[in-house]
Amino acid sequence: MVRAVRESRGVSLRSLAAELRISPATLSAVERGLTPLTVTRLEQIADALGVPAANLLSGGGAPPVPSAEASSDQELSDWRRFDDLRMDVVLQGATRLFVRKGYHATSMREIAAEAGLSVAGVYHHYPSKERILVALLDLTMGELAWRLDAARLDGGDPVESFALMVEALALFHAVRGDLAFIGASEMRAFSPDERARVTALRDGVQQALDRQAQLCADDGAFATDDLRTATRAIATMCTSLPSWFRLNGPLSAAEVARRYGGYALALMNGGDDG
Repeated sequence: MVRAVRESRGVSLRSLAAELRISPATLSAVERGLTPLTVTRLEQIADALGVPAANLLSGGGAPPVPSAEASSDQELSDWRRFDDLRMDVVLQGATRLFVRKGYHATSMREIAAEAGLSVAGVYHHYPSKERILVALLDLTMGELAWRLDAARLDGGDPVESFALMVEALALFHAVRGDLAFIGASEMRAFSPDERARVTALRDGVQQALDRQAQLCADDGAFATDDLRTATRAIATMCTSLPSWFRLNGPLSAAEVARRYGGYALALMNGGDDG
């Protein structure tokens, strides 16, 4: 419905993407239902097009993924539940190849073959290999952001919220290991502008942990006197999971993530987990 409203207003995909400060590929993925639509982004698109947000959903599309700004009466998605991602065949094929061969060693022809499309068919949707990588990173960061928001809101107090945020971060990196691996290893492939934008999204995750840790410290709940170093150690602990965790291993992703939440609290209290 976003595309229909945009076209009815005579707005091009590129100009709307520029106003929203996202890539045209990302906006195209939103219009095709291939990347999560948060409440915040829905409102931004509605404002840019000068229409009520409800108009963008009247076509019967899936509701937006709740964000931190979602109203309290909106049902938050289960952040511990991981359904299959809604990725087109190009993104699916590119994910497999980028993990197996690396971004630079993968050609557009190989992506087309992996996706079962012609090279022209791939270029019809993604004008460059970088646009594919951008779409994958935007999908990754969008999903990670709403999961951390939902986990934070799930906590009954600041400390529990912090532990659940760490659990959500660890769980994402355990279950979505392929996307997390690409995000960690291929940042150097971006153009300077895209690198700066995606880096800001990644920094936002760290800043969310920092803010929650500070709330706990303000309440006297954390013993460490170096929150910045501690929260970065915790984030690195979670983001390194794709390097060793295997879904068919002795521990489930849920159990590992739960333990990581406990480890984080122990670190924040000088190693005393009791």
